Amino acid sequence: MRASLEVADIFRSAGPAYRAAHAGHLSIGQLKVMTAIENCRTAALGGHVEACDDCGHWRIAYNSCRNRHCPKCQSAAARTWLAAREADLLPVGYFHVVFTLPAEIADIAWQNKAVVYDLLFRAAADTMLTIAADPKHLGARVGITAVLHTWGSALTHHPHVHMIVPGGGIALDGTRWISSRPAFLLPVRVLGALFRRLFLTRLLALFDAGKLSFFSAQAHLAARRAFLRHLSPIRKKRWVVYAKPPFAGPQAVLAYLSRYTHRVAISNRRLIAFDETSVTFRYKDYRRAAAERQQVMTLATHEFIRRFLIHVLPRGFHRIRHYGLLASSTHKNAMTLARRLLGVAAPIEEPASDELLDHRPACPCCGGHMTIIKAFARWCQPRAPPQSAASIRENTP
Repeated sequence: MRASLEVADIFRSAGPAYRAAHAGHLSIGQLKVMTAIENCRTAALGGHVEACDDCGHWRIAYNSCRNRHCPKCQSAAARTWLAAREADLLPVGYFHVVFTLPAEIADIAWQNKAVVYDLLFRAAADTMLTIAADPKHLGARVGITAVLHTWGSALTHHPHVHMIVPGGGIALDGTRWISSRPAFLLPVRVLGALFRRLFLTRLLALFDAGKLSFFSAQAHLAARRAFLRHLSPIRKKRWVVYAKPPFAGPQAVLAYLSRYTHRVAISNRRLIAFDETSVTFRYKDYRRAAAERQQVMTLATHEFIRRFLIHVLPRGFHRIRHYGLLASSTHKNAMTLARRLLGVAAPIEEPASDELLDHRPACPCCGGHMTIIKAFARWCQPRAPPQSAASIRENTP
């Protein structure tokens, strides 16, 4: 069901003026995202006409833009992705771990998204794998599913990585499964210290290799001495690594993943009002107590669009990645070994049968099957289908 207010509505109304006011300052990627969201599920992308096999009810269905930043196009992608992940779940507890960059690094990441976001992934994953493999802690190889989020609830730039990690792993010699404690995976202070060291060491290497760019208010950081001075305070600061209690079973893991993996900066459900000059939406203020966390914010329309667009990812950048036992290069063999060590049977893969599967949507009137009877191209409006024989008889004098 369509939300009463959508990001697309804001873009269609205020997008042209925003593009004109910021001409030359928007990237090709940002412009493409705006256009995709504006055209999503409209005649601009074409579509098809569906009719019910039973009652004859018909409707027009416009094509989706399928852009990964579009609030309307992620639910179907999430369902497909989750179906593939369900087979990887093991009968163990799963932990949710979050690695967050300090504000001083987030400022650098804003102007070097592809490089710094990639470093965030690698440093966080290497930290988890290293501490987990340490015999003083777990002494095992673990599996990691990591998801990048670049936003806070108020659409501010807040890059962090969410990780789903099973509560245990395969012993380094491959002979047994080592389980973590029921409510404890790894010490967060140890994780934070290693994460800080790995990230800063590699960030400095990127600077020395000339792979970081600085402009506008950060132009002075191009000088090495200024760059080191900028990093100096956070070398002694505690970096936040947060580990939540384990999930209550595999289905809870899937429910969590369905909310996080394909999330965009703001969903249409959080929008409250739009009056051409401002946008009002709900957000969570995590500095408040849980009962007072839900708040309402109003931003000027152009500021809302600006905040939305700073979360557009570089082209080809993967925001969901797998490491350790789930890494693509070792995934199949590692999961087979893990199931054998846990005494779990491998999931049975049943061949899909066209006779058993029916992907046609249900009719909103009678529950029958909706079948595509006509497709139409971009920017074309379909003609209404002919009346059913029954309705013709009813209208005939």
